[in-house]
Amino acid sequence: MPTERFTFPGHDGQDLDARLDRPDGPHLATALFAHCFTCSKDIAAARRIAARLAALGIAVLRFDFTGLGHSAGEFENTTFTTNVADLKAACAALAERDMAPALLIGHSLGGAAVLKAAPDLSGIKGVVTIAAPFDPAHVTTQFDDSLPDILREGVAEVSLGGRPFRISKAFLDDIAQGELAPAIRDLDAALLVLHAPGDASVSIDNASQIFLAAKHPKSFVTLDDADHLLTSADDAEYAAAVIAAWAGKYIALHRPAPPVGAPEGVLRVSESDPDGFLQDVQSGPHHILADEPEAYGGTNQGLTPYGLLSAGLGACTSMTIRMYARRKGWPLTHVSVDVVHDKVHGQDANSKTEAKIDSFKRTIHLEGALDDDQRQRLREIADRCPVHQTLERTSHIETKLA
Repeated sequence: MPTERFTFPGHDGQDLDARLDRPDGPHLATALFAHCFTCSKDIAAARRIAARLAALGIAVLRFDFTGLGHSAGEFENTTFTTNVADLKAACAALAERDMAPALLIGHSLGGAAVLKAAPDLSGIKGVVTIAAPFDPAHVTTQFDDSLPDILREGVAEVSLGGRPFRISKAFLDDIAQGELAPAIRDLDAALLVLHAPGDASVSIDNASQIFLAAKHPKSFVTLDDADHLLTSADDAEYAAAVIAAWAGKYIALHRPAPPVGAPEGVLRVSESDPDGFLQDVQSGPHHILADEPEAYGGTNQGLTPYGLLSAGLGACTSMTIRMYARRKGWPLTHVSVDVVHDKVHGQDANSKTEAKIDSFKRTIHLEGALDDDQRQRLREIADRCPVHQTLERTSHIETKLA
């Protein structure tokens, strides 16, 4: 996944640090990610979501709000309103690159910010919130004990996540006015709400309020046992997969024509988890996962490579049989194919080689009022399946009717 680093002017002209994660293949759309309160663009959840979307052809811009991460400015001079203005500045920076975003994703207070900004931005087709508060002022619960000091002194230092931050009274006054309900009602885009039932920082009641305030189309998916920051790799991967699948429904991903010599286009496999074996497999608009079982160091979230090979044989067999029966007008009501793969000695498969070769055992189930001759003919037709013919050049395929 190629990454571009650049800066753009924020709401007050200060340089904001940004990271643009681009697809390895064609760029089909752009998303903008807004991080949580006092976090940065480089949190694990943001990285994983960006990687998954980039594998689908969606570029993702992540940036640090004013005064956070590598961005310039003083955090104590920022407010919820300035965060929303920084978001709009990020959209403008993308538009200048002819990459205006179609998707907004916000985590925690970043989720509240994208909800507030979306009605004022053109071209937004989808908005995703992750663990977002319905009332932005909810963030003050993270430093309740310091509120008297802030109100009395005008600004005070608080500890958030073990790090010191200076919070101003202007921030409190501004966030108290940050009502989201009108913006959610005016949202002219599809909405996906992601939230964990056990979120200890922002209760799931907030997600319910956001969902109920929005018009359709809208979706609500729970993140089960995830924590507020999606610190578990599995939870972040799940959220990324849900967003990727959902986004494809609402964002037009117009892919270029396949290159000469590749009538089905280029199938791209991108590593999703460098610590395991999870892979994103993208072929045109279609996306699946490949993985290895846990016993072999994987996370068992997708078919194994040999499983994918067996699936190709089974699918092609079923399609070929259906095509022939349809053309003949035969009463085939349903077909299914069981495939088992193994390695056997070539001599066991009547091959000239004594080396181990691939053996596929294929059992075809045919339903319908077929006579014996029709069933046997369909059995023969199975061997004309193009994938069968491709594999049989170097593999052994044994076939029988159930």
